[in-house]
Amino acid sequence: MISQLAEKYNLPLRTSFSSARGFFIQMTIDCTALPNNQLPSEFIKISKVKSSYTFTSADLIKMNERCQESLREIYHMTYMIVCKLLSEIYEHIHCLYKLSDTVSMLDMLLSFAHACTLSDYVRPEFTDTLAIKQGWHPILEKISVEKPIANNTYITEGSNFLIITGPNMSGKSTYLKQIALCQIMAQIGSYVPAEYSSFRIAEQIFTRISTDDDIETNSSTFMKEMKEIAYILHNANNKSLILIDELGRGTSTEEGIGICYAVCEYLLSLKAFTLFATHFLELCHIEALYPNVENMHFEVQHVKDTSRNKEAILYTYKLCKGLTEEKNYGLKAAEVSSLPPSIVLDAKEITAQITRQILQNQRSTPEMERQRAVYHLATRLVQTARNSQLDPDSLRMYLSNLKKKYETDFSRAEQVSRKTEE
Repeated sequence: MISQLAEKYNLPLRTSFSSARGFFIQMTIDCTALPNNQLPSEFIKISKVKSSYTFTSADLIKMNERCQESLREIYHMTYMIVCKLLSEIYEHIHCLYKLSDTVSMLDMLLSFAHACTLSDYVRPEFTDTLAIKQGWHPILEKISVEKPIANNTYITEGSNFLIITGPNMSGKSTYLKQIALCQIMAQIGSYVPAEYSSFRIAEQIFTRISTDDDIETNSSTFMKEMKEIAYILHNANNKSLILIDELGRGTSTEEGIGICYAVCEYLLSLKAFTLFATHFLELCHIEALYPNVENMHFEVQHVKDTSRNKEAILYTYKLCKGLTEEKNYGLKAAEVSSLPPSIVLDAKEITAQITRQILQNQRSTPEMERQRAVYHLATRLVQTARNSQLDPDSLRMYLSNLKKKYETDFSRAEQVSRKTEE
């Protein structure tokens, strides 16, 4: 129809369409080229933008209405067909549910089969100990070019609280998420990314990881932290796995340390397995008071950066015993960013001043060291009695080595006692 109109009036008309207007006519022409500088009277609803005209006609409007009516009929027919189909399959709907459940289960089992045959994952054991030898993050393995650095994990009822320290970007958060993923994979029946793995069945896994605020509930970063940790404290039990990545960072340092300390003492009253990553090094001194606390840290190395003639940090991503010996690693991270050198220098001087005024060494007493040695010996003996599958000769050798370790730890405590008296 539009082609006929173009031929009738000798105009360059073309068909256009929009969801709001339906089909309409469009034309690009200088108005001086029009007869009497006007469009034919047959065209209505004319609009002009520069040299482009859009308009329609009475016949085209009628055709648009017919199209819309046909479309409504099609929608209605479709609806009737779908309703009929649903009424026919309704009595068999339970079969579809069962089919979808079966297909999803098959898909999961296929994934597990791939994990245990096409990768170097290991079949987990279930005991009263969380022990992972050379475990790595399964998702990080898929997205990174090189295989992630593997780390060991060992948590028992006698040593059920790990405090993890280390510089920024050293791997603390990734390690916590790795433990959670491995625990979940083991409990749903999958092989685990490690050389050896043993898990205690966890009734719940609690995490406090993000540092975001929540605008929907009008919660600041600190308030969200408090809500999350309150939920953990109210619901955790002796069979829980608790992962806390930073706590008390949204308020002042003194209050943050106080909250962390109080939370740690409450969690220590439970037999839950807890991993607590923090930058508050003062929190590490809690190990001197509670024998079931272990300090761990992610090691870094210092190398010479020849291009900038400065010392740079090399991240090893290896978990080691003890608290981190790195000082002012936040300042080192800021130094390699785009902060002005004068700001970094001022920050270093102020930090050194505050450190001299506030930080004090807290050492454990010889009596505490003796109690710690006795406690660790007792927990190892209980664990051996529960889970040992060693033959008599191997068991005798293990107990002999355990006795030597106890004697070494006890003699070290005696030496500390004598030095203290001197």
